[in-house]
Amino acid sequence: MQVLKSLEELRAWRKQVKGSLAFVPTMGNLHEGHLKLVDLGQQRADAVIVSIFVNPLQFGANEDLDRYPRTFVADCQALAERGAAAVFAPTVGDMYPRGLQQQSYIEVPEISEILCGASRPGHFRGVATIVAKLFNMVQPDIAVFGEKDFQQLQVIRLMSNDLSLPVKVIGMATERATDGLALSSRNGYLSAAERQQAPALYAALHLIAEQIKAGTAIEQALLKATEQLQQVGFRIDYLSVRRRSDLAEVQGSDSDLVILAAAYLGTTRLIDNLQVSR
Repeated sequence: MQVLKSLEELRAWRKQVKGSLAFVPTMGNLHEGHLKLVDLGQQRADAVIVSIFVNPLQFGANEDLDRYPRTFVADCQALAERGAAAVFAPTVGDMYPRGLQQQSYIEVPEISEILCGASRPGHFRGVATIVAKLFNMVQPDIAVFGEKDFQQLQVIRLMSNDLSLPVKVIGMATERATDGLALSSRNGYLSAAERQQAPALYAALHLIAEQIKAGTAIEQALLKATEQLQQVGFRIDYLSVRRRSDLAEVQGSDSDLVILAAAYLGTTRLIDNLQVSR
């Protein structure tokens, strides 16, 4: 497996790739969920490249950029064992040579301003910008993303379609621990007690889904789940049911839905989602 540190190295490597190329963008601190994305990329393409870049443009002023876990050596070892062909690991200076304030950016309207976008202003602008830059640099045929960050996945799909980018965006089901907690680099911030409480978030999504399928009004299902989560110590950022395709508010005839949640345990913000049809 090759480790590429500069755009020049990446482009020289890309010219030598034979066949189709799958791309898995990450911020490192890889877990089994990331590695399953690599597995899927290998099933869909002849070679897989993974990027590792903690993107400052998508972090807010009071967020965890500085303490975001960086485990580059272990990440590279795991990717080599999984059969990745290359890792692209640029610096902030490589990605934003004119600085963050001078960087041109991409913004996907409406969907970027709701849910996580409302709680983290500018976050999806940072996501859309870095993914578009990476697509241009890597020039993959397909790109694989996890569905845990469901809003992010839909933002990237819309951006790719809007800009006519020649990359097929593929989503993969969320990888979970045996107790249902969605795998995330931020799970490492949880205390032992909080880790025991954390699966209640996914359980609440299942409760909402069951009630929706049974014909319960969405507002009533959300209220009951909110009460349950608060009782076990969650501080809810949002808990919402949206139309799956564009995350718009649910209308009467909409059947393909997604339940989305963001909530704090202590200082750790967890997100999760569950797709449901009614």
